[in-house]
Amino acid sequence: MKITVTPDVFKLAQVFTISRGSRTEAKVLTVKVEKDGVTGWGECVPYARYNETLESVTAEIEGLPADFSREALQDLLPAGAARNAVDCALWDLEAKAAGKRVWELAGLPAPGPEITAYTLSLASPDEMRKQAQENAHRPLLKIKLGTPDDMPRLEAVRAGAPDAKIIIDANEGWSAEVYAELAPHLMRLGVELVEQPLPAGEDAALIGKERPVPVCADESCHDRASLPKLKGKYDVVNIKLDKTGGLTEALKLRKEALALGYDVMVGCMVGSSLAMAPATLLAQGVLVTDLDGPLLLAEDRKEPLNFDAAGVHPPKAALWG
Repeated sequence: MKITVTPDVFKLAQVFTISRGSRTEAKVLTVKVEKDGVTGWGECVPYARYNETLESVTAEIEGLPADFSREALQDLLPAGAARNAVDCALWDLEAKAAGKRVWELAGLPAPGPEITAYTLSLASPDEMRKQAQENAHRPLLKIKLGTPDDMPRLEAVRAGAPDAKIIIDANEGWSAEVYAELAPHLMRLGVELVEQPLPAGEDAALIGKERPVPVCADESCHDRASLPKLKGKYDVVNIKLDKTGGLTEALKLRKEALALGYDVMVGCMVGSSLAMAPATLLAQGVLVTDLDGPLLLAEDRKEPLNFDAAGVHPPKAALWG
């Protein structure tokens, strides 16, 4: 089995800002796994928040043994971007070798389109109102917040898109005091979910707090091992392939989280359609789908995912799976 790792850069359609900083491009790693004349593809987005770089993730992948199974991979690499790209490439390889689609191999129903959130970048209230007006036709908007002065931004977005459903991602940017101050206003403004309001290491402060709208764990939830620490703090878990280390663990996390009574959100890093493709299978029927990475790009893969009024569609075989 031969594994090739290639860095790729995709320009963004516009500057993308969250509470931790801004970017103008998406830097990803494309992984190609070849075996017996068949090639599988995967993509990951190394994330500095989890101490990952393009170089460190490449080294992890290149340090793998010459041959191994997808099942063995789960113990060869920890949950994270490196395992994700290889895991998804192996799923693609297995599907092509078997002449089937990945969902058939995984025992899943044939997937369909899912409405996805569209993310508005963190900016001034006036700029965020403008972004909201330009995207008011979209059914679900995700607002990047995470500062002590977010109330005017939230009011501005609601004014700009009065009919859209709204979810918030604070990216760990609030304190317990800021969350307590904003929480009573969320229902009034029609917010349907708040993602990771507090830093992962400080989220014990959520225990016992009133949650007028569901609170979702993102940075606090990586894989199944994360679940015991979420009790009493969160109502929803955000499953991202780059956190779980691939589709294999993500499917198990979704099953266990639902069994424990959590709702599920399926999210993404800012990557291409190749990164989103496996997640479309994971997103079937979940509470919130947030797979808008390709919509934020100025360029994409040759066989991109289809986005239309019905949502994000599952991939064609020419892209993945």
